[in-house]
Amino acid sequence: METDSKGTPRNTLTETLFVVFLRMVAVSCFWFGLQYWAMLVGYAGGGMARFDLLLPAWRAAGVSLAVVFPVAALGLWLAVSWGPVIWICAALGQVLMYTVWRDVFGSNILVPAMHALIVTVYALFRIALFLERREKASRVSSGLP
Repeated sequence: METDSKGTPRNTLTETLFVVFLRMVAVSCFWFGLQYWAMLVGYAGGGMARFDLLLPAWRAAGVSLAVVFPVAALGLWLAVSWGPVIWICAALGQVLMYTVWRDVFGSNILVPAMHALIVTVYALFRIALFLERREKASRVSSGLP
């Protein structure tokens, strides 16, 4: 017996790779969040970067990123629309810390370079998904002459 409707549509290779990519970024965001929490509670850096010992700028940045990165990790892992938005906000904050305000936060060229690479890969995935969906929509016909 044949059913009337087909099952759920299968994900394409691009969609599957995009979800894997988002989950890898989620793991890195969670790691960043753990690093900030470890710094704030005094576990990392021999206790010299505890919250009460930090400069006000580091307090604001550390607390913000300690909260935002795990939230972004959750959104990216679930592949929901708000995950990349939260991640971009956190990444932009870190990039600004280490480029614009390097006299306050120090210079760390690896973090902005890594974020730039990941944003580039993300944009390429979104373009590929857009082109794939546009091509799929053009193949759909109404069945009318």
